[in-house]
Amino acid sequence: MSIDWREQAAEAREWARGRFWPAYSVLLLILVYIEILKLRDVTRWTIFYGITLGFHELGHILFAWAPQLITAAMGSVFQIAVPIITIILFFRQPDYFGVAVGGFWLSYSMFELSAYVADARTKDLPLVGFAAQEDLQHDWAFILGRLHMLPLDHFFGFLLKAGAFVAGVASCALAVWLILTMIREPKRFQRIV
Repeated sequence: MSIDWREQAAEAREWARGRFWPAYSVLLLILVYIEILKLRDVTRWTIFYGITLGFHELGHILFAWAPQLITAAMGSVFQIAVPIITIILFFRQPDYFGVAVGGFWLSYSMFELSAYVADARTKDLPLVGFAAQEDLQHDWAFILGRLHMLPLDHFFGFLLKAGAFVAGVASCALAVWLILTMIREPKRFQRIV
């Protein structure tokens, strides 16, 4: 399945036409503010943090039957996959501003995951889970240790942080373009005769 980006841009323009741009602008300002917080401190709590953590833990629960390496990885997989699925669902509706919001969520999730991955050797971050505190396992210390890649924890953390930044910039660019389209192309009312 290939996507005709010109056709998608035309559909997005049509979707944006006549929408109430001030409300979308306020939402964008909030999302950009959270993005700046995450750029400054990837461990900073935001409203998305709890939602993302919930999906992370759900990934572990749903794959508790799998081998330990898979179970450990599925928390992070769900943490990234759910925002991507959200983007796809909004794209298919279509709700193009929803695509941008999903992209911001993906960015925040990747920032948070970058901190967790980079913490694999030091294990300074507090762990959350359903086991007793002393029985909790640091997923990425286990995963990278098992794969003999533990010294690369900071490198993988950096890659995730760079990906988060790109996702955030792309989401912001899409949202700004949509808002500018809303402003420039008000709804055209047809005259009923």
